[in-house]
Amino acid sequence: MSLLEVRRLGRTRYEEARALQQELVAQRVAGSLGDVLLLTEHEPVITVGRGTPAEEQRLLATAGIPVVEVERGGEATYHGPGQLVAYPILLLAEERRDLHRYLRDLEEVVLGLLAELAIEGTRRPGLTGVWIGERKVCSIGVAVRRWVTWHGLALNLHTDLAPFRRFHPCGLASDVMTRVAEHVELPPTNLLGEVLLVKHFCRVFGHELPPMPPLAPPPPESAGPGFRPLPVL
Repeated sequence: MSLLEVRRLGRTRYEEARALQQELVAQRVAGSLGDVLLLTEHEPVITVGRGTPAEEQRLLATAGIPVVEVERGGEATYHGPGQLVAYPILLLAEERRDLHRYLRDLEEVVLGLLAELAIEGTRRPGLTGVWIGERKVCSIGVAVRRWVTWHGLALNLHTDLAPFRRFHPCGLASDVMTRVAEHVELPPTNLLGEVLLVKHFCRVFGHELPPMPPLAPPPPESAGPGFRPLPVL
């Protein structure tokens, strides 16, 4: 198994996370960096993929949310607080250099996460992403440079769904989106989602996390009252 570095970025502006991805992709292509998984949630933004029709872009201009055109495939989607966004910077091995397989693998990561929460996620034939019942809970859009991946997936945990209703997310009906919090009780932060996503990412892609550094020995004071260190002989 290869090692996976996980970076938890907290809440970020989309442009900052995008610039970081570009920097890491260049390093991964050059071989100066291993595989990295970025985890974040964004300030409100709509990203417009390469598949977004011109008439939808005109609608987005009236949504009242910043709009950014990006390199990934797919159409427009919303990112905001309460959404878990994962950006894998991976060098795909030769046997995995199939973008359809890569998309299905990302879906499998999310399906595994949902199963841990006793939620049955599903795929839709001909579409990319993950659904719960009739509603979409996870959007996926990727880009690849010399077989190094970037962009990734966005899973609605606590996300405010109202912004999705101002346009057609992923080219679908404006009310198609759901969030995990509507189907199961969740902690107030994204931490549980991050832990489960990393677990299933490693399972699907055959990675492991670096070993934890050894704990430093406790200071002598922790031994309790009356403790005296032995003299050095």
